[in-house]
Amino acid sequence: MMPIAPLMIEHRLIERMIDVMKEELFLIEKEKKVDPEFIGMAVDFIRTYADRCHHGKEEDILFRDLGGKKLREEHRHRMEELVEEHRWARKVTGRLVEANARYVQGNQEVLSAIADSIKTLIEFYPKHIEKEDRHFFIPCMDYFTEAEKEAMLKEEWEFDRSLIHEKYRNMVIAAEKILTGKKL
Repeated sequence: MMPIAPLMIEHRLIERMIDVMKEELFLIEKEKKVDPEFIGMAVDFIRTYADRCHHGKEEDILFRDLGGKKLREEHRHRMEELVEEHRWARKVTGRLVEANARYVQGNQEVLSAIADSIKTLIEFYPKHIEKEDRHFFIPCMDYFTEAEKEAMLKEEWEFDRSLIHEKYRNMVIAAEKILTGKKL
C-alpha cells in the first residue's frame, strides 16, 4: 500500500462529514437557529480528524519528506499552496468556534457568522481534496523509492496510533486548568 492510500481514504470520511454539514447549514438557514452541540461535534471532527490527523500526516510526514527532494517547481508550489490552505481552514474553523460560543451565550446576531463559516468550509474541502487527490498525491509518489514509501506508511500508522493519546492528554490538561481556575 502506498502512503497516500490512507490519506485518500481519510478524504472520503471528510467528504461524508462535509455532506452532513451541508444538511445542517440548510437547517440553520431554514429554521434560523443553530444546534450548538452539532457545531461542537463538527468542529471536533474538523480539528481532530481533518486537521490534526489528516493534515498532520500530510505536513509532518509527506510534505516533510518531499521537502528533502528535488521537486519540480509545480509540485513545490502546490505543496506550499496546500500548507497555506491548511492554515486558512484552521482560521475559518476558529471563527466558527468563536461564533458558536457567542451563540451559546445568547447572541443571536452571530447566526450569519456561523452559517458563513460552515458554508466556507463546505465549499473549501471538496476543492482542496480534489487538488490533493488528482493533482498532488499521485504524481508526488514518483519522488520516493519503495522503501521510502513503506517507511512513510509505517510512520503514518504510528501517527494515528498516538493521536488518541494526544487528544485525551490535552483534554485532561484543559480540565485541570478549568478546575484550577475554579478553586478559591
